[in-house]
Amino acid sequence: MPELKSVAADAELAAAMRAFPPFCEKVEEEYRWSLDALDVLQVNITRQCNIVCKHCHLDCSPKRDEHMSREHLEQCLDVFEQRGFKTLDITGGAPEMNPDFEWFIREAGRRGIPMIVRSNLVIHEEPGYEHYPALFAELGVNVVASLPHYRERNAEKQRGAGTFMPIIRGLQRLNELGYGRGAEGANAAGQELVLDLVFNPSGTNMPPDQVTMEAEYKRRLAADFDVRFNNLFVFTNNPGGRFAQALMRAGKLDAYVNKLIGAFNPETVPSMMCRMEFSVAPDGHLYDCDFNQATGMPCADGRMIGDLLDPAEPLRRRIVFGTHCYACTAGAGSS
Repeated sequence: MPELKSVAADAELAAAMRAFPPFCEKVEEEYRWSLDALDVLQVNITRQCNIVCKHCHLDCSPKRDEHMSREHLEQCLDVFEQRGFKTLDITGGAPEMNPDFEWFIREAGRRGIPMIVRSNLVIHEEPGYEHYPALFAELGVNVVASLPHYRERNAEKQRGAGTFMPIIRGLQRLNELGYGRGAEGANAAGQELVLDLVFNPSGTNMPPDQVTMEAEYKRRLAADFDVRFNNLFVFTNNPGGRFAQALMRAGKLDAYVNKLIGAFNPETVPSMMCRMEFSVAPDGHLYDCDFNQATGMPCADGRMIGDLLDPAEPLRRRIVFGTHCYACTAGAGSS
């Protein structure tokens, strides 16, 4: 019965989202297509996560058990090398919870593939995961950590009670390993260890200016916790998954989506992430972006990651848009 309720809720949300002006009508024809050559292969390797965040658009939690198979992981690496991608962006859930995660990043490192790993850092205090910060440093992984706010109370409103200090300790550990310290923090191979943070606003608030917020984060984290990092990326909360369901239950979905529509900025359209990446789901299906994964909107041609091993298969494709795309083009944009 709980699953039936979930299906009904998803159907109700989908119907509500269709009531808004179609996003594709805002986009000129040339921007309805991806580029011919793509920079990023984003690989979502698990829906399992050790924490439950209010703003999670993928409904990740400890109860989810979807993991990308070793076969699909290897196909991702082969496609990356053969098709000219520049960055392998590894995400989840908590990507560390995929049973083949360590093999995956070691193999990517062996092949010389530049990697981003998106980690909540909290997981590194759980048994069996403590070694990953040192492994990230060894492999030169660019760590991207989500920190909803530099104040404990505000951060835990989104991430959950007891999560703030484990994140801070995780950042301090990465600093000790050389992350966020520029050239002086390089690993044994001479690679600079880059540590980036991600900020999401609370609830239906629009994000502040990224440059201003980054300066404030750097000042407060250094003063309060002696934490250093490289860049802060500011994202608008996407009206999908757990966050959208919460908005709908509270009667706030219409107001939030209309706020995003009102903040639409056409100058952000050419640089939307869907134009320069493929996003791979745990089952190997291809999506235009992670948010399309969350809303069940695969690429229009229905391909899987293995199909891209055929050099005759074009990377360029027509993009599938939805109402949630307004979040990526509101204000200064979230791509």
